[in-house]
Amino acid sequence: MRLLFIGDVVGRAGRIAVVDQLPKLRLAWGLDFVVVNGENAAGGFGVTESICDQFLSAGADCVTLGNHSFDQREALVFIARQPRLIRPVNYPRGTPGKGANLFETATGARVLVVNILGRVFMDPLDDPFAAIERELEACPLGVGCDAAIVDFHGEASSEKQAFGHFVDGRVSLVVGTHTHVPTADYQILRQRTAYMTDAGMTGDYDSVIGMDKEEPLRRFTTKIPASRFEPASGPATLCGVAVELDARGLAAKIAPVRIGGRLTEARPDFW
Repeated sequence: MRLLFIGDVVGRAGRIAVVDQLPKLRLAWGLDFVVVNGENAAGGFGVTESICDQFLSAGADCVTLGNHSFDQREALVFIARQPRLIRPVNYPRGTPGKGANLFETATGARVLVVNILGRVFMDPLDDPFAAIERELEACPLGVGCDAAIVDFHGEASSEKQAFGHFVDGRVSLVVGTHTHVPTADYQILRQRTAYMTDAGMTGDYDSVIGMDKEEPLRRFTTKIPASRFEPASGPATLCGVAVELDARGLAAKIAPVRIGGRLTEARPDFW
């Protein structure tokens, strides 16, 4: 099975990159399943229903979120009727939407997607380690699903790495989101789980983590906010990770993806 995970889409520049590139990548690479993190897609904060629909129409099978899940208030309503939009599973009981869902590919394979929010340097939510135990007990790899993907939306690399080792051999892919900077530690862990601390953002890298530089620089140098953050509008780099799974749903190959924009291009050499 061939998987593609696309990191945090930031603003219009990131959306254009996804809509332009994903249909071509899906065809050229023969992708079976695609996940897009869309929590910064609407002006840098949250996602709207129309933007979510754009990603799904472009070839995404699932859209994950994070700490900005409900910055667009309409998300509180439409997430309940859109099963392909996933918010963090460790939000409090009663939060609208689902934190995990089981999807079926065109070939009939079952793919579990779980979105989890870290706790270190983030808003405190329920224990992410206990949360994933519940999800994997309910839908174990090789029994309830043929592949399992976890989007760990967190600030601390240590927490993400610990989580990867915690589920090694029990999920297909653990990929970090939130910090908007792609890491170089893409690897297959000892028990054959694919891992990357952060997929990076899909946005304009001539920026401060996707935002126009002027306002972040002002706040860092003066500590006085003057306006809201606005996404940078230059050409975006589509960032993510590509994974090929074996018959057991565990990783056989992994590679970073960087296409367009300012960053050095990277594509998988095994497809």
